[in-house]
Amino acid sequence: VQLQASGGGLVQAGGSLRLSCAASGSILSINNMSWFRQVPGNQRELVAGITSGGSTTYADSVKGRFTISRDNAKNTVYLQMNSLKPEDTAVYYCNVDATNLQGLRRGYWGQGTLVTVSS
Repeated sequence: VQLQASGGGLVQAGGSLRLSCAASGSILSINNMSWFRQVPGNQRELVAGITSGGSTTYADSVKGRFTISRDNAKNTVYLQMNSLKPEDTAVYYCNVDATNLQGLRRGYWGQGTLVTVSS
């Protein structure tokens, strides 16, 4: 299973970005899909998650500003980020909990995409 993330970039405070992460390969099923972020020197933190049934969870710091969604037909998870703040600057990673064709279930990480918010 491979993950390809995209959509990061440089944006001014108050702006918006949309991240995408597409899963491909020998996929039998996908369970939870999540976005994490990491600032150098800090631990990776959960930003948002979505279950296969569409239930969502968000970090308190992004509630009301970020929206996670998924397209099961495309094996893709999105993160719509609005009202961005400089403190949102980080490398964003997608994580997909998937079962492959051999029946092995595990988490997979995308390569990370940098989001920079200028003040």
